[in-house]
Amino acid sequence: MKAEQLSNLMVIFGGTGDLTHRKLIPALYNLLNEGILPDAFAVVSVGRRNKTSEEYREELKKSVQQYSRFSMEQEKWEVLAQKIHYYPLDFRQGEGYTSLDDYLKKMEKQYGTKGNRMYYLAVAPEYFEVIVDHLHAYEMTDSSEGWKRVVIEKPFGRDLQSARYLNKKITHAFTEQNTYRIDHYLGKEMLQNIMVIRFANAFFEPIWNNKFIDHIQISSSETLGVEERGGYYEKAGVLRDMIQNHMLQLLALTAMEPPVRLDTESIRDEKVKILKGLRKMSVEEIRSNVILGQYGSNGEKKGYRQENRISPTSDTETFMALKVQIENFRWGGVPFYIRTGKRLPKKSTEIIVQFKSIPEILYWKEFENLKPNLLVIRIQPMEGIFMQFNAKKPGTETQIIPVQMDFCQNCEIGSNSPEAYERLLYDVMKGDSTLFTRWDEVEYSWRFIDTIAKAWEREKPLFPNYDAGTWGPKEADELLRKDGRKWWIL
Repeated sequence: MKAEQLSNLMVIFGGTGDLTHRKLIPALYNLLNEGILPDAFAVVSVGRRNKTSEEYREELKKSVQQYSRFSMEQEKWEVLAQKIHYYPLDFRQGEGYTSLDDYLKKMEKQYGTKGNRMYYLAVAPEYFEVIVDHLHAYEMTDSSEGWKRVVIEKPFGRDLQSARYLNKKITHAFTEQNTYRIDHYLGKEMLQNIMVIRFANAFFEPIWNNKFIDHIQISSSETLGVEERGGYYEKAGVLRDMIQNHMLQLLALTAMEPPVRLDTESIRDEKVKILKGLRKMSVEEIRSNVILGQYGSNGEKKGYRQENRISPTSDTETFMALKVQIENFRWGGVPFYIRTGKRLPKKSTEIIVQFKSIPEILYWKEFENLKPNLLVIRIQPMEGIFMQFNAKKPGTETQIIPVQMDFCQNCEIGSNSPEAYERLLYDVMKGDSTLFTRWDEVEYSWRFIDTIAKAWEREKPLFPNYDAGTWGPKEADELLRKDGRKWWIL
């Protein structure tokens, strides 16, 4: 790709926020270390606090030291720091945008970025519309001289209606092609590997269907509570924070049909088909197939209702487990169990494929405890896959035990997989939207989620219903137990 196509001015709204400090600037430093950050590049961070660019750079330096996957090298940091500028502005007020545009044009000339701009909205969702409206009103989205792209963090709306309204606003200003709805899960190394595992191996794709697979579990667990995100989390809950985007994206990638080509739209087309094929549940089915939870104190860790900026009577869910079905020929009859929550025993994200057991003959007659075959795709913090199968235990007697073939991608000395934001920021610069969600993906996700949200508005469980540090409410175990299955803890 030509250098002038990659060159850009990255404008971060929310420059003093946690996302910028923990993810965005460390990602840029890592790209610089990898030698792929464009030479013609600069950052303008927009924030409401009054500070100088020098003060701002010193704050960012500490963040890079703490969060970068590469150790801080002063010489390299100086290269990046000289490209970072701070611009104080109350982005809720329109009158400052003319001066901001003048400043950005000055920076474009100084750094030779050819009019290319990436607007990154690292702000609370309620400001998305405000900022986009002002950028459009002050003619800062015009792509006649250089591209103008906008990157939007989740959640994209609170329901289908608000998502449609927000999408209309954003695509009116930037067009769908220049709108990048970011889901950092899609930038994770092993998540991108799912298609390779499936479609580049002759022994997986032929058995990736309801003839051979018993069920699939998709889990994402966190040991932390809501920390300082109480204000946001009270409005979102785990349904909107995790299920609507991350977890359904994991589901779509796991279940999608082989795309006709490996281009952006072909891959997205297949993901949309899965989201369209999610079986809509009745209120009765939601009651039996969807489990909500909220963590309480365990004596050492405080409960959700004791966290900062949380109502003492909050009925916001911090855990969710659900059973879903995909109505197509490949997956008919195969349940997908999804589980995610906060204050659970360990931090991990993984996809577990349990294959059907062999007919109960031969070894089944003699050995009662044969374990099923499993394929586990580990996404974080460990990256890799392992397969579990049965083999004879060494010795004079015939004993069958489960054994594992394990590939760990980030266990080797010197291994340092790119962080998700590195890949995604670089893709925005390249104009590659493969790992970003298209509008119809968002739309069909909300159609499915809205049905659940409306059903639970009428009857929420008594909260809290699980202790911090446990695997959620007991009903989550019963969700699988009643089907003769169990959650795998590996």
